[in-house]
Amino acid sequence: MIVHLSGILLHKEPTHCVVDVGGVGYGVNVSFSTFSTLPEVGNAVKMFIHTYVREDQLVLYGFTSPEERQIFLKLIAISGIGPKIALAVLSGLPPSDLIETISAADASRLSTIPGIGNKTAQRMIIELKGKLPDNLKGSGGSPANSVASIREEAISALVHLGYTKAVAENVMIRAGIDKEVTIEEAVKAGLKELCKA
Repeated sequence: MIVHLSGILLHKEPTHCVVDVGGVGYGVNVSFSTFSTLPEVGNAVKMFIHTYVREDQLVLYGFTSPEERQIFLKLIAISGIGPKIALAVLSGLPPSDLIETISAADASRLSTIPGIGNKTAQRMIIELKGKLPDNLKGSGGSPANSVASIREEAISALVHLGYTKAVAENVMIRAGIDKEVTIEEAVKAGLKELCKA
């Protein structure tokens, strides 16, 4: 079982990256929170890995912090939450925000994440309250980029979270991203707009 990768980042996008370890490229599924902390392509990267094995598939899920991996493992232990939904949760709410939301028993906020209904949100609160790490390291977002490319990547991230492209584009217009911000900030602004709807 693969639990850690250390190599060169060959490719990255909001939900996926490829890490070259000794000439072998490993495809790794990532949350938006992890994506926002990845280095630029071509640089060294270290990732904490969860290997998901089923009869017909072997999938790697990667995180740049052991705390986020720990939260992911606690999420997939909850009935009704598989790896894809757990990744959507961590993409919709960065670890520190998720911990605050669980502590506040805010089921309505959890329910805004695609794939999480009110019953699942309530179950998450019951099963996770007091069990999540409170020593999360601060994460610096990704470097600022051009407004157009930031907007496009934010739209792509929202689509991967389960929203339609039309909704994602409309939300980014409403969010008013008109200056250079990190992709993480753009997506957070979009998610806030979605919560208002």
